[in-house]
Amino acid sequence: MKRYERLERIRRMDPREEASEIYRLSSVYEFPWDLARALELALYRTYAVPGIGRLLAETAELTDRTQKRYDDTALLLDTVVEHGFGSEEGRTAIRRINQMHRSYDIGNADMRYVLCTFVVVPKRWIDAYGWRRMSRHEIVASAVHYGTLGRHMGIEDIPETYEEFEACLDAYEEAHFGWDEGGRRVSDATLDLMASWYPRPLAPLLRASTLALLDEPLLRAFRYEPPGAATRTLVRRAVRARGRLVRLLPPRRAPHYARQNREIKGYPNGYRVAELGTCPVPGVRGCPVSPVTRVE
Repeated sequence: MKRYERLERIRRMDPREEASEIYRLSSVYEFPWDLARALELALYRTYAVPGIGRLLAETAELTDRTQKRYDDTALLLDTVVEHGFGSEEGRTAIRRINQMHRSYDIGNADMRYVLCTFVVVPKRWIDAYGWRRMSRHEIVASAVHYGTLGRHMGIEDIPETYEEFEACLDAYEEAHFGWDEGGRRVSDATLDLMASWYPRPLAPLLRASTLALLDEPLLRAFRYEPPGAATRTLVRRAVRARGRLVRLLPPRRAPHYARQNREIKGYPNGYRVAELGTCPVPGVRGCPVSPVTRVE
């Protein structure tokens, strides 16, 4: 297989009718490492919205059980990518996602913003650091795939195009990014988790490297000291160099799903999709999604 042969296949597909298959091909063959890092950053950005960061801190899921929450989020999203929306596994994953959100008062605008991060942040990351830029077919397919996910979650007023997703994300961040003590605690716990995946002596270096990849609005919201210009340039050049190296390698022949990532630590003996995530709190109601529109 030639390096761009799979891209040529994607360009022959219908980006709307075959959106989830195109997204799967991009995720597990073309950009598995980049998508993993980009989705980590996508979720991380949401902590800078005080309402979201505060809620996550109050639940303690991302401060006391950070690895489990990371694993469950990646595995639930990945199940839909691997098996599709109409599969039993995919429906079970969406059901678990909805059951968890149902336990808390989460506004539709916040839910829609999180959905926007899944579309916009990966595109921006891959264009900056991937071995090639995303094609228009892949961009359209990503917007359609996550739009479908959002509808299964009952989110209202979902953007229809990538450009609308991007405008929604930028406007929401400009209006809502800000300091919150709970959001900072969740951010610190997440940075500590990422550092824990590597030998302990590397932790300070890994933290500095991660901060060097963050943009100014995100650093300001968490009140982190901005890395020096030299550090930022060195780290970003290193990640770009990794993308150029991947371009020279043979294309991936076997799919790589998120469940195969070394960062997934919590299920060495396997897992059941129906048991992933948190358990809804008895007697707590409040998810803004109508039960009629949920996948049950």
